[in-house]
Amino acid sequence: MSPSAGGLVVFLLSVQVIQSQDGWGVNYDQTDVCAAKGSIVFITCDYTYPPGIDPSDIMDRFWFTKEKDGEPVDLKTDSEYSDRVRHTCYSDWKRCYLTITDVRESDSAEYKFTLMTNEPGEKYTGSPGVTLNVTDSGLQVQVRRSDSTWLELTCHSSCVLSDRAEYVWYKNEKYIKRGSSLLVSSGSTDRYSCYLRGSWDQRSPAVYGPQRPSVSVSPSAEMLEGDSVTLTCSADANPAANYTWYKEDGTSDPRLLSEEPQLVFSSIQSSDSGNYSCTAENQLGRKTSDFISIDVKYGPQRPSVSVSPSAEMLEGDSLTLTCSTDANPAASYTWYKEHEDSPRASGQIFTITDFTAEHSGNYYCEAQNEMGRSNSTLLLITESAVDGTTRIIHITRWPLLVVMLILLLVFCLWTRKKKAVSSTTEPHESREAVEMDLHPEYEDLSDMAAQREDPEEQEDQV
Repeated sequence: MSPSAGGLVVFLLSVQVIQSQDGWGVNYDQTDVCAAKGSIVFITCDYTYPPGIDPSDIMDRFWFTKEKDGEPVDLKTDSEYSDRVRHTCYSDWKRCYLTITDVRESDSAEYKFTLMTNEPGEKYTGSPGVTLNVTDSGLQVQVRRSDSTWLELTCHSSCVLSDRAEYVWYKNEKYIKRGSSLLVSSGSTDRYSCYLRGSWDQRSPAVYGPQRPSVSVSPSAEMLEGDSVTLTCSADANPAANYTWYKEDGTSDPRLLSEEPQLVFSSIQSSDSGNYSCTAENQLGRKTSDFISIDVKYGPQRPSVSVSPSAEMLEGDSLTLTCSTDANPAASYTWYKEHEDSPRASGQIFTITDFTAEHSGNYYCEAQNEMGRSNSTLLLITESAVDGTTRIIHITRWPLLVVMLILLLVFCLWTRKKKAVSSTTEPHESREAVEMDLHPEYEDLSDMAAQREDPEEQEDQV
């Protein structure tokens, strides 16, 4: 191989192939060439011809991969190689070079060299030729954990290399050492790559730990309860990072939710509001994103009403009603009295001062935000006609009917029980009456005794 081949960006098997016939011959310097996509490839050969042939008789020399009508097609005329191939031959040395730039996977083929003289049909082709194999990347850095502190990086080629291949390591684009492997500390944020010495245009992709992940939200507009929402975590890393999602729930350690790049809510709920983060991790390190806040909008839940004071009141006392609900954004409140179109008050608190009988009735509050509205159950405020105290009862329309039915059932059971008790007491009374009728003489004796006692009493009175 000529000294000019020192800048090769291909991997060569140094096996010489000699093809000869009656003084004709083509000697290829290698049988196989392996190159990374986008690199430069050099293929070389020497040729010979019979002693009776004058150099001026050689009319053409070129490289080809295809034939048309049985004749080889010069690569320089092939549109697939346009502006990417160059032939260089030295007649004195009988040596030729083929250079292919920006190689593509479609360039993988068998390349042959042919000689043609000025005699019609006189030609010679060196066959078999040189096989070019173009891969996505010739060099890769493989990562293996040596122990809890160190990682071993190994430079690996998808092509077959000779035992004399030598690698060079770079950290953050600066040379650090030679060798096929390199030890680095776990958690390093540096970028490491390897080169094949003498092929500086070809190097492995750099390996490095994840950068700080970023989180995207889709859709990015306002989130409403029931919407489908997707959070996506992404980080620049090589090897590719694995992702984990967490939600902050007020404890020291966030709660693990998922181990996928995306966190999907098919129907997001108000309980899903909160702060989320994701981690990106590979063999070289781990990084955590900033927290992202998820704020789910929803309409008011059914409001509840609290009363102060909660005990019975007298006419003239002050009564305060407070309405509260869960809503996002926060709800506004309006107070109504049943069967009245105009509101009695606005605001979360409704105060009735100097309570009178005219204030008696059913009250409720309405909570409203931009997502919707909801009414509380009815609140019955009534004044007792007996003692003038005010009683407050929470009621709803259909539950009231249920309560009335229950009361009616209790009343029926009580009435039935009362009748049963009455029926059991009447026979006892009848037996006593019968027993008294069966002994009339006792009644007569009693009358006679009374008659005897009367004169004595009269005498005493006299």
